[in-house]
Amino acid sequence: MNKALPFEVEIAGRRIGRQHKPFVIAELSGNHSQSLELAFEMVEAAAKAGVDAIKLQTYTADTMTLDCDSEDFQILENDNLWQGNSLHNLYQKAYTPWEWHRTLFNKAKELGLIAFSSPFDISAVDFLESLDVPCYKIASFENNDIPLIKRIAQTGKPVIMSTGMASLTEISEAVDTLRVHGCSQIVLLKCTSAYPASPAEANLKTIEHLRQTFNCQVGISDHTLSVGVALTGVALGATVIEKHFVLSRAAGGVDAEFSLEPYEFKFLVQESEKAAQAVGKVLYGGARSEQASKKYRRSIYIAKDVVEGEVLTAENIRVVRPGLGLAPKHYTDVIGQQVQYDLKKGTALSWEHFKK
Repeated sequence: MNKALPFEVEIAGRRIGRQHKPFVIAELSGNHSQSLELAFEMVEAAAKAGVDAIKLQTYTADTMTLDCDSEDFQILENDNLWQGNSLHNLYQKAYTPWEWHRTLFNKAKELGLIAFSSPFDISAVDFLESLDVPCYKIASFENNDIPLIKRIAQTGKPVIMSTGMASLTEISEAVDTLRVHGCSQIVLLKCTSAYPASPAEANLKTIEHLRQTFNCQVGISDHTLSVGVALTGVALGATVIEKHFVLSRAAGGVDAEFSLEPYEFKFLVQESEKAAQAVGKVLYGGARSEQASKKYRRSIYIAKDVVEGEVLTAENIRVVRPGLGLAPKHYTDVIGQQVQYDLKKGTALSWEHFKK
């Protein structure tokens, strides 16, 4: 197990690592509901929310699955968000037309965003290469597709890979494939592939284990209904956050139920940066901002006027604020001592006040 600090990843000039604010990705998925105008509005709203990147998904229904009536290709689970659809019908509704990609990528770049995608087959990688994307995302359901992972690695570009459902062995196989075939910059995302996901199943302790095991940057792809899990992930070392984005859950969208609206994404961006700053380092004795406050800790003061030679007792000294006198730990040491000066009430006690 390699415990060395993983090297930073750089995507389109943006560094990803613990010394930088979290890299926040807004996943557009199919929430554009097949409207290019709505997709443009989503990119603009994501930029205003302060995200670092927007991500598309590059597939068609036919590159994703088979148009088949067999029960294998139907979504039958009662608790599944998309229950009642065939896989082919679902992906036909949700896919992003490939002719939109360049336009949306250009729009994102104009707004200062990094734009990339998840390819779901090798033809999608070839297509995205023609658009010169800066990196790739491998989705949880594709992290066992070794031929696809090999092709992505051969581009030599950074790869962000979700680990949902994968065993440690499967993750190791995927990471080894990436590294052997030319990918040296890898970010693994802890992910629970349920829609929506329960915070109780986030298991965020895995973040540090992934980092140590594979010596790479680790983030979180979060499908829970709020931002708490993502922020906790940052506190535990996540350097990338990916969440689904929608303009309005009420308006619908294929993934709207577990997506964040713009104001929530803005809050996530702001608070994740604060969370990363708050992790800091091991420190005792007070931060720089606390130094002035040390004056207001407790110390020993004269509580009643005393005269030269008088003995200090519990009646004429007290432990109070501020902290300019002797430390409270010396209280029992000074009880019974004689003072060598007259001392007024409110005098901060010092060793020089005692007879030698």
